Amino acid sequence: MITADFAILPVGTKDTECKEYVTIAVQSIKNSGLNYQLTGMGTQIEAKNLEELYSAIAKAQEAIFETGIGRVYTVIKVDDRRDLENRTLDAKIDTVEKMLK
Repeated sequence: MITADFAILPVGTKDTECKEYVTIAVQSIKNSGLNYQLTGMGTQIEAKNLEELYSAIAKAQEAIFETGIGRVYTVIKVDDRRDLENRTLDAKIDTVEKMLK
């Protein structure tokens, strides 16, 4: 399982509010069928392979462009771990939660 954390930032909006753009990007990810988790600073997703991952993020970025924005800045962090099976987003959180005292 490949996991990623990403944020898509529209550049050149009229104000500092981004909730409408975040909603559009997250809806695109939801439509992809991939498991995702929205956080206060970005969105995390799980994919079986890099093609699936990058395709979903590219579609989310394109959805922002479709609003008329002329520039989009996207930050992507990818964890492509192949030495363990099923390293889902929840599994990673569970591992740390079990270690907390």
